[in-house]
Amino acid sequence: MSTFSIFIALILIVCFLLILVVMVQNPKGGGLSSSFGGGGQQLGGVQNTTDFLDRSTWILATLLLALILLSNFGLDTGRSASTSESKLIEAGQEQSIPEALPEEIPEIPVETTPEEQN
Repeated sequence: MSTFSIFIALILIVCFLLILVVMVQNPKGGGLSSSFGGGGQQLGGVQNTTDFLDRSTWILATLLLALILLSNFGLDTGRSASTSESKLIEAGQEQSIPEALPEEIPEIPVETTPEEQN
C-alpha cells in the first residue's frame, strides 16, 4: 500500500467525521445543545456540547486541509516520470518539419449547379 493510498484513506475518514459533526449542529445556533434542556438552562454541561462541536469542526477542517497538502508528498514522482517525459520530448524533436511550402497549390474543382450554368 503506497503512501498516497494511506493519505487518501485518512482524508476520506476525516471527511466522513466532518460531515457527521456538521450535520449534528443546528444552523441557527441551537444544535445538539438545545435538544438537551432548552436554550436558557445550562445543566449538565450543555454549553460544553456546543463548544465541543464548534471546536471539533475547526480541528477536522484544519486536519483535512493539512492532509490534502501533505498528500502531495505521497505521489510517485520519481525518476521514472522524468525519463518518460524526456523520451517524449526527444520523440517530438525527431519528427521532420517541411522547410518550405509547396510552390504550386493545386486547384480544387468547384461543382456548379444547373442554375448557375445558365
